[in-house]
Amino acid sequence: MYSEGYQFLQAVKDREGDEATEMLSQPGTTLVNTRDITSGETGLHITVDRRDLTWTKFLLQKGANPNIADNRGRTPLIAAAQIGWVEGVQALVDAGARMDIGNETGETPLISAVHARNIEMIEVLVKAGADPDRADNAGRTARDYAAMPGVSGRVLSAIERSEASDEESNTRTYGPVF
Repeated sequence: MYSEGYQFLQAVKDREGDEATEMLSQPGTTLVNTRDITSGETGLHITVDRRDLTWTKFLLQKGANPNIADNRGRTPLIAAAQIGWVEGVQALVDAGARMDIGNETGETPLISAVHARNIEMIEVLVKAGADPDRADNAGRTARDYAAMPGVSGRVLSAIERSEASDEESNTRTYGPVF
Protein backbone atom coordinates (compact mmCIF):
# COMPACT_ATOMS: atom_id res chain seq x y z
CA MET A 1 0.00 0.00 0.00
CA TYR A 2 2.86 2.48 0.81
CA SER A 3 6.13 2.61 -1.09
CA GLU A 4 9.32 1.25 0.44
CA GLY A 5 10.71 4.77 0.53
CA TYR A 6 7.74 6.06 2.49
CA GLN A 7 7.99 3.11 4.89
CA PHE A 8 11.71 3.77 5.40
CA LEU A 9 11.22 7.47 6.14
CA GLN A 10 8.38 6.58 8.51
CA ALA A 11 10.66 4.10 10.32
CA VAL A 12 13.27 6.88 10.72
CA LYS A 13 10.64 9.32 12.00
CA ASP A 14 9.31 6.74 14.46
CA ARG A 15 12.83 5.67 15.53
CA GLU A 16 12.10 2.07 14.50
CA GLY A 17 15.73 0.89 14.44
CA ASP A 18 15.07 -2.76 13.74
CA GLU A 19 12.72 -1.99 10.87
CA ALA A 20 15.08 0.57 9.30
CA THR A 21 18.06 -1.77 9.66
CA GLU A 22 16.15 -4.61 8.03
CA MET A 23 15.13 -2.40 5.11
CA LEU A 24 18.70 -1.14 4.63
CA SER A 25 20.16 -4.65 4.75
CA GLN A 26 18.44 -5.67 1.51
CA PRO A 27 21.05 -6.18 -1.25
CA GLY A 28 21.31 -3.24 -3.64
CA THR A 29 18.96 -1.01 -1.67
CA THR A 30 19.21 2.76 -2.08
CA LEU A 31 16.55 3.54 0.50
CA VAL A 32 19.01 5.38 2.72
CA ASN A 33 18.82 8.35 0.32
CA THR A 34 15.05 8.24 -0.17
CA ARG A 35 13.43 11.67 -0.38
CA ASP A 36 9.97 12.66 0.82
CA ILE A 37 8.00 13.55 -2.32
CA THR A 38 6.39 16.61 -0.73
CA SER A 39 9.39 18.21 1.02
CA GLY A 40 12.40 16.56 -0.58
CA GLU A 41 13.75 15.70 2.87
CA THR A 42 15.84 12.60 3.42
CA GLY A 43 16.23 10.53 6.56
CA LEU A 44 19.26 12.68 7.44
CA HIS A 45 17.11 15.81 7.39
CA ILE A 46 14.70 14.12 9.79
CA THR A 47 17.41 13.03 12.23
CA VAL A 48 19.22 16.38 12.08
CA ASP A 49 16.02 18.34 12.69
CA ARG A 50 15.47 16.38 15.89
CA ARG A 51 19.18 16.63 16.91
CA ASP A 52 19.53 12.86 17.00
CA LEU A 53 23.25 12.07 16.81
CA THR A 54 22.82 8.30 17.09
CA TRP A 55 20.44 8.08 14.13
CA THR A 56 22.45 10.63 12.12
CA LYS A 57 25.64 8.60 12.51
CA PHE A 58 23.73 5.37 11.80
CA LEU A 59 22.39 6.70 8.50
CA LEU A 60 25.80 8.08 7.53
CA GLN A 61 27.39 4.68 8.23
CA LYS A 62 24.75 3.10 6.01
CA GLY A 63 25.76 5.37 3.13
CA ALA A 64 23.44 8.35 3.45
CA ASN A 65 24.58 11.22 1.25
CA PRO A 66 25.08 14.32 3.44
CA ASN A 67 24.89 16.62 0.39
CA ILE A 68 21.33 15.95 -0.78
CA ALA A 69 19.24 19.12 -0.52
CA ASP A 70 15.52 19.28 0.18
CA ASN A 71 13.09 21.26 -1.99
CA ARG A 72 14.29 24.52 -0.39
CA GLY A 73 17.94 23.77 -1.10
CA ARG A 74 18.59 22.91 2.54
CA THR A 75 21.21 20.21 3.06
CA PRO A 76 21.51 18.40 6.40
CA LEU A 77 24.61 20.53 7.11
CA ILE A 78 22.67 23.75 6.58
CA ALA A 79 19.88 22.40 8.81
CA ALA A 80 22.35 21.50 11.58
CA ALA A 81 24.03 24.91 11.37
CA GLN A 82 20.67 26.71 11.46
CA ILE A 83 19.67 25.00 14.70
CA GLY A 84 23.14 25.39 16.23
CA TRP A 85 23.81 21.67 16.52
CA VAL A 86 27.62 21.53 16.65
CA GLU A 87 27.86 17.74 17.18
CA GLY A 88 25.67 17.13 14.14
CA VAL A 89 27.72 19.53 12.03
CA GLN A 90 30.90 17.68 13.04
CA ALA A 91 29.38 14.28 12.18
CA LEU A 92 28.27 15.56 8.77
CA VAL A 93 31.65 17.19 8.10
CA ASP A 94 33.40 13.93 9.03
CA ALA A 95 31.14 12.13 6.53
CA GLY A 96 32.11 14.44 3.68
CA ALA A 97 29.44 17.14 3.75
CA ARG A 98 30.38 19.99 1.43
CA MET A 99 30.87 23.22 3.33
CA ASP A 100 29.82 25.86 0.83
CA ILE A 101 26.56 24.62 -0.65
CA GLY A 102 23.93 27.31 -0.22
CA ASN A 103 20.17 26.94 0.17
CA GLU A 104 17.66 28.59 -2.19
CA THR A 105 18.77 32.03 -0.96
CA GLY A 106 22.44 31.13 -1.23
CA GLU A 107 22.87 31.03 2.54
CA THR A 108 25.69 28.67 3.48
CA PRO A 109 26.08 26.93 6.84
CA LEU A 110 28.72 29.52 7.80
CA ILE A 111 26.42 32.43 6.96
CA SER A 112 23.74 30.78 9.13
CA ALA A 113 26.22 30.51 12.00
CA VAL A 114 27.20 34.17 11.61
CA HIS A 115 23.53 35.25 11.61
CA ALA A 116 23.05 33.27 14.84
CA ARG A 117 26.32 34.70 16.22
CA ASN A 118 27.28 31.15 17.17
CA ILE A 119 31.03 31.45 17.77
CA GLU A 120 31.62 27.74 18.36
CA MET A 121 29.79 26.84 15.14
CA ILE A 122 31.74 29.47 13.17
CA GLU A 123 35.02 28.05 14.43
CA VAL A 124 34.06 24.46 13.58
CA LEU A 125 32.91 25.37 10.07
CA VAL A 126 35.93 27.54 9.21
CA LYS A 127 38.35 24.91 10.52
CA ALA A 128 36.51 22.33 8.39
CA GLY A 129 37.08 24.45 5.29
CA ALA A 130 34.03 26.71 4.99
CA ASP A 131 34.76 29.75 2.83
CA PRO A 132 33.96 33.00 4.68
CA ASP A 133 34.10 34.84 1.35
CA ARG A 134 31.43 32.85 -0.52
CA ALA A 135 28.52 35.18 -1.28
CA ASP A 136 24.83 34.46 -0.90
CA ASN A 137 22.22 35.57 -3.45
CA ALA A 138 22.28 39.09 -1.98
CA GLY A 139 26.00 39.32 -2.71
CA ARG A 140 27.05 39.27 0.95
CA THR A 141 29.51 36.87 2.50
CA ALA A 142 29.80 35.51 6.03
CA ARG A 143 32.67 37.96 6.53
CA ASP A 144 30.43 40.83 5.33
CA TYR A 145 27.64 39.86 7.73
CA ALA A 146 30.14 39.51 10.59
CA ALA A 147 31.48 43.03 9.94
CA MET A 148 28.03 44.70 9.89
CA PRO A 149 27.19 47.37 12.46
CA GLY A 150 25.55 45.92 15.53
CA VAL A 151 27.31 42.56 15.24
CA SER A 152 29.76 41.81 18.02
CA GLY A 153 33.40 41.99 16.99
CA ARG A 154 33.75 38.49 18.44
CA VAL A 155 31.95 37.09 15.38
CA LEU A 156 34.45 38.49 12.86
CA SER A 157 37.31 37.63 15.21
CA ALA A 158 36.14 34.00 15.30
CA ILE A 159 36.38 33.80 11.51
CA GLU A 160 39.81 35.42 11.42
CA ARG A 161 41.13 33.37 14.36
CA SER A 162 39.97 30.12 12.80
CA GLU A 163 41.48 31.05 9.44
CA ALA A 164 44.81 31.96 11.06
CA SER A 165 45.02 28.72 13.04
CA ASP A 166 44.09 26.77 9.90
CA GLU A 167 46.86 28.49 7.90
CA GLU A 168 49.41 27.80 10.64
CA SER A 169 48.54 24.12 10.75
CA ASN A 170 48.86 23.86 6.95
CA THR A 171 52.30 25.46 6.83
CA ARG A 172 54.97 22.95 5.93
CA THR A 173 58.69 23.37 5.95
CA TYR A 174 60.70 21.37 3.47
CA GLY A 175 64.43 20.83 3.68
CA PRO A 176 66.74 21.84 6.47
CA VAL A 177 65.86 24.67 8.83
CA PHE A 178 68.77 26.80 10.02
